[in-house]
Amino acid sequence: MGQMVTLTASDGHTFGAYRSGPAGARRGLVLVQEIFGVNHHIRNKVEEFAALGFAVIAPALFDRAERDVELGYDQAGMQAGIALRSKVPDAGAMADIAASAKALGGLRLGIVGYCWGGTLAWWGATRTELFRAASCWYGGGIAATRNETPHCPVQMHFGETDGHIPMSDVDQIRAAQPEVEVYVYAGAGHGFGCDERGSFDAASAGVALERTVAFLEQHLA
Repeated sequence: MGQMVTLTASDGHTFGAYRSGPAGARRGLVLVQEIFGVNHHIRNKVEEFAALGFAVIAPALFDRAERDVELGYDQAGMQAGIALRSKVPDAGAMADIAASAKALGGLRLGIVGYCWGGTLAWWGATRTELFRAASCWYGGGIAATRNETPHCPVQMHFGETDGHIPMSDVDQIRAAQPEVEVYVYAGAGHGFGCDERGSFDAASAGVALERTVAFLEQHLA
């Protein structure tokens, strides 16, 4: 099992991160949280990828606003997460992601993110040159930054019935980024990959995970 570690970003900010994975891993992964913190679900995702042989770090991005945040998936958790998200500068979140990548040493690195983290994974591909592959799950801010240029292969996963990300946004992303792998899951809503949310779709989540793992193994080989 993994453990919480303390990392330091380039601006001097110290933050927590959940880290796991085999000692001899050759591939590393920065796993980026939703707006609910590095909670039980995110730690489980870290362990899921660690069991596949990746060294994984999930930075606690909310530490820039409030330490040790773990929110649930009810309305109160949603409102608290939105409020905390507004207090974390984009540049600060990216600095924490970069510090997490650095902590993984010289491994071949990928980035995977969910919800808010899905957008940040896209930015990891476009605003840094740290990663060899990026897999972005239902990132609501991707459409607004769809014209940025990725520096590595990118894969995206969206739910067809996502109330936060209309299919018109997905169409715009596809038009702007024809080289990006974009998958839409029929009948799936926002957060379909989280088994602790009411929107969990086991079949879609399973296919998206298979695609993500194959994508990472291909580009981090």
